[in-house]
Amino acid sequence: MNPYLIAGIVIGYFCLLILISHITSRKATNDTFFTGNRRSPWFVVAYGMIGASLSGVTFMSVPGYVQTTQFTYFGVVIGYLFGYLAIAFVLLPLYYKLNLTSIYTYLGNRFGLNSQKTGASFFIISRLLGSALRMYLVVYILYEFIFKFIGVPFWTLALCFIVLILIYTFKGGIKTVIWTDTLQTTFMLLSTIVTIVCLLKEMDISLFDMLKQASDAGYTKLYESDWRSNNFFWKQVLSGAFITIAMTGLDQDMMQKNLTCKSLRSAQKNMLSFSLSLIVVNFLFLALGVALLFYANQTGFALPEKSDSIFPAVAFHMNSLTCIVFVIGLVAAGYSSADGTLTSLTTTFCFDILHFDTDTKHTEEQKKKIRKIIHIAFAVIYFAIIIIFKPFHNDSLIKTLFDIAGYTYGPLLGLFCYGLFVKNRRPNDKAVPFVAILSPIICYILNMYSEQLFFGYKFGFELLILNGLLTFIGLLAFNKKTA
Repeated sequence: MNPYLIAGIVIGYFCLLILISHITSRKATNDTFFTGNRRSPWFVVAYGMIGASLSGVTFMSVPGYVQTTQFTYFGVVIGYLFGYLAIAFVLLPLYYKLNLTSIYTYLGNRFGLNSQKTGASFFIISRLLGSALRMYLVVYILYEFIFKFIGVPFWTLALCFIVLILIYTFKGGIKTVIWTDTLQTTFMLLSTIVTIVCLLKEMDISLFDMLKQASDAGYTKLYESDWRSNNFFWKQVLSGAFITIAMTGLDQDMMQKNLTCKSLRSAQKNMLSFSLSLIVVNFLFLALGVALLFYANQTGFALPEKSDSIFPAVAFHMNSLTCIVFVIGLVAAGYSSADGTLTSLTTTFCFDILHFDTDTKHTEEQKKKIRKIIHIAFAVIYFAIIIIFKPFHNDSLIKTLFDIAGYTYGPLLGLFCYGLFVKNRRPNDKAVPFVAILSPIICYILNMYSEQLFFGYKFGFELLILNGLLTFIGLLAFNKKTA
């Protein structure tokens, strides 16, 4: 594939994003950047969130994941549905009742400023790492398969991606992100569907026949009955529910988009329709994984060792159409996660660390300048993480991301559960940061020695639940009765 054509596609896609940004950011204020003036149509938010929640990792890692774990990942997807129900009917009513811009303001109201800053800090760490690695994978694939052959350094490509995101989110913020996410979702899904169709046509087989043969070959194994396994079915379902609650319901990036809806009812419609769509879309990615494996078996194509590289390797090996739609889908997947993250990180820092909502010392114009400086600073950190991680990319990134989430979202899960379910008592606000740091450390030690301590048991995604439970217990140990 001509690398200059690929570069032209990327530039053309960026121009389209700039156009949307220009339209959506006219007359933008700080309120537009942070809340979108709370006028977003719920169906637009729901559709755009599909791309935002999937990102480049799902786009490439889930199809490659089928090779080693079959369809057992779908247990996590089933659990997602239960998690989204909890968000729609427990968390969203709370957030709308308090009229929040940053959801971690709730922790400040419930426990104190130390708790608010602790929650915000864990989100910032988790999102910086998670989203930067999602963008890293997109840059890595484009570099390995295209740009290194024309002498473009990895860091230059990464820098270009970050600068482009910074440009089109700089003014419109969350309002721009809501509308660009619809574009990202469209191209990501279109790319997946076109690739599946091309693969089936190349192999001269129907989708249903392929899935039947895949079932006979063991590729569609859904139920893992060994309770000690990482992929034990019920462990996957339970983990999926809590992953959703933590990584969506307690995540400023995802909730900031929901809070741009006009009302609680609209936000709940958005959440329920989005959750059902996500089940279908994840099944589509698993079906793509099967198609890739069948294609390799039928043609003798040698699959790369890294599972994250299976999809791009096959896409670039096939015809030009497959290559082009893959690149468009890949770029869309990369932008869908990164743009919202930069906006939400800026929002969290402004409201939970600098307390814009109660700040009377600075004018709106001064706050706007501060917000822009913070936005640029996070983009620089984002770039640094991408560059630093490259030598350590060995495992499947979707597993790495869930591992990170298990350690960083666990304290958030514990804090919010305590706030929601323990009445008339609050923990010592000064002790909260220490509890939140100690819990992940204990989890790491238990994870390291789980097989020796728990009769061969291996922790999977449920490490998040354990982390949240330890945080909850720690908060109970330092609490006092309140009115």
